[in-house]
Amino acid sequence: MTTRELIADSVEGALFLDPADYDEAIIGLAYRFGMMPVVAYDRTRVVDILARDMSREDAEEFFEFNTIGAWMGDSTPVFIDTRPAE
Repeated sequence: MTTRELIADSVEGALFLDPADYDEAIIGLAYRFGMMPVVAYDRTRVVDILARDMSREDAEEFFEFNTIGAWMGDSTPVFIDTRPAE
């Protein structure tokens, strides 16, 4: 089973980024008090995937406006910055 399938089977109404190319950036689930878990993506890996088809600068801008800025309700995925703090 894929990560997407495992999460979809365990979390009713889980939302994922489309296309499924972004599945390689899934790092797991994020849990919040009193709410259903949501899909957690590695922010850097999502931008890396976007940068396959555009410049890094355009990928960052696209991510900030179209991905982070897309509220899809309580099941909206979260994006984790996994880089070490400076």
